[in-house]
Amino acid sequence: MNLSKFLIAGMVGGAMLANGGAHAVDARPSVVLVHGGFVDGSGWQSVYDILKHDGYQVSIVQNPTSSLADDVAFTKRVLATQAGPVVLVGHSYGGAVITEAGNADNVKALVYITAFAPDAGESVQALIKNSPPGAPVPPILPPQDGWLMLDNAKFAASFAGDLPPKKAQFMADSQVPWNVAALGGTISTPAWKSKPTFYLVVDGDHMIPVEAQRAMAKRANATVMNTKGSHAIYVSNPKVVASLIEQAAKSVEKASK
Repeated sequence: MNLSKFLIAGMVGGAMLANGGAHAVDARPSVVLVHGGFVDGSGWQSVYDILKHDGYQVSIVQNPTSSLADDVAFTKRVLATQAGPVVLVGHSYGGAVITEAGNADNVKALVYITAFAPDAGESVQALIKNSPPGAPVPPILPPQDGWLMLDNAKFAASFAGDLPPKKAQFMADSQVPWNVAALGGTISTPAWKSKPTFYLVVDGDHMIPVEAQRAMAKRANATVMNTKGSHAIYVSNPKVVASLIEQAAKSVEKASK
């Protein structure tokens, strides 16, 4: 074989190996994490670290929380950069975002982490209003110029009761304003009606009553995992959160074989 033929053969063989390798990697879904209201994507770091250690490609959406439409658009931009199938994960209000954005073709499973899972025409605002009698009321302050914040003094007890006090206070002091347009944004087509769905029910959450979590999970026909903790479970117990995400990812891998 002369040099030119050798080089061509090598390039073809390398391309075949690369394609085979890409196919093998693509069989494992990537994970996209979506944060909720009053926080940003940095809270996912410990979950991110576990998933990366276990070999998953992970992306985190930094939602502006300016409106549901804006947050869905930001999420779809991240979804568009993924090479293969995706497990889309949402915490709290992020559940509303993934309910809409999860209709993207490459999303193969949805994971709700003590999150809102609205139906068509529903908003987070409507779901909050319909909370069971006696359920804890989130300490949301009156809007200022259309933006919402949680009462700083009540943040730890309502949002992060199982975190060390200094960590909970840091989260309170670094709150991200949440716009009323995000709170009131309605769902057109819920992705959970057509995609495999998983839900982490957190007993001890004082932002979303456990009864409401169970009702939304049941309505979505979700595979449910139960744990105890606070609304900030993704910060306080990243292992249990990552384990449910990996369960969803493995189901996607199995379905693709």
